[in-house]
Amino acid sequence: MLFAVVANRIAMALLTLAGVAVVVFVLLRVVPGDPVAMMISPGAGPADIAALKAHYGLDAPVLMQFWIWIKGVVTGDFGTSITLHLYVTEVLASRLPATIELAILALFVAVLLGGAIAVAGTLMRRTAGETVIDGLNSIMLAVPDFIWALALVLLFAVAIPVLPLTGRIDPELAEGFATKFYLAESILTGRFAVAGNIISHMVMPTFALALPLAAVIVRLLKQSLKEAMLQDYVLLARIKGFGELRLVLQEALRNAVGPTLALTGVQFTFLIGGTVIVERIFSYPGIGNLAIDAVINRDFPLIQGLVLLFGLIFILINIGVDLTVATLNPRLRHA
Repeated sequence: MLFAVVANRIAMALLTLAGVAVVVFVLLRVVPGDPVAMMISPGAGPADIAALKAHYGLDAPVLMQFWIWIKGVVTGDFGTSITLHLYVTEVLASRLPATIELAILALFVAVLLGGAIAVAGTLMRRTAGETVIDGLNSIMLAVPDFIWALALVLLFAVAIPVLPLTGRIDPELAEGFATKFYLAESILTGRFAVAGNIISHMVMPTFALALPLAAVIVRLLKQSLKEAMLQDYVLLARIKGFGELRLVLQEALRNAVGPTLALTGVQFTFLIGGTVIVERIFSYPGIGNLAIDAVINRDFPLIQGLVLLFGLIFILINIGVDLTVATLNPRLRHA
């Protein structure tokens, strides 16, 4: 049964990616603008323009362009970036690890912060402390990530300049890495000073992304905990003499975490999409920053590769979340 469900989800994922490929390809050709016009020098003639279009396959009919591109995608060839003159797969492979590390760190911070606030709000229910927590959480929920990013820049890079403003790592420390996962590699190889430098660059973008997600987690988990605290098994544990903290953490939390886990997984996909603006603000070298440059330069192959990559990440995360929730919930696992 599980194999059939996974196979069905994979088939649906392939159909979804095919639809995304068609939509992004058509939209790029419909929107006004010529990528070649942004590359040619002022003195270029019609022959130069025609040669450049032929080099990138932009002189062929649209259907032929799509067929050539989709055949390459199936074999793992997304084409060559018009502006960077590199294979799209190579560009994405060099930028994706930075975004993955940033998104995972932001998710980790959001889960810890949101979970702690939700538990605190549950322990302080029906008191003034709960009202304060709800008010602060409403502010966190209402402010978008890029506003948090700008506020953090003003506070920790301008008013109190204690954190680096841009980049991923100091240039003199960026040598000697075997992979593009700088933070993970530096920790695993014991280069903790380098890891500290990387984290210092990631603090502001991490919290800018994590605060709105933490607010979502607080709202849902706190409500789930409130409902769980009214259940019979919690009442029985209270009669046995369990303290409030033990009731929340040991009895209520494990039964309330399911809906929060599902929503967090979905929100994580939007968090990755949200890195576009945040990475731009901090000049963070991830795929979000790359996406803005690709759109500005009308880099068709790179935009198409980025959209498919975002779509693939979204689908894989949702499949993983569904399987995790089903594994943790016996009723869903045996359904």
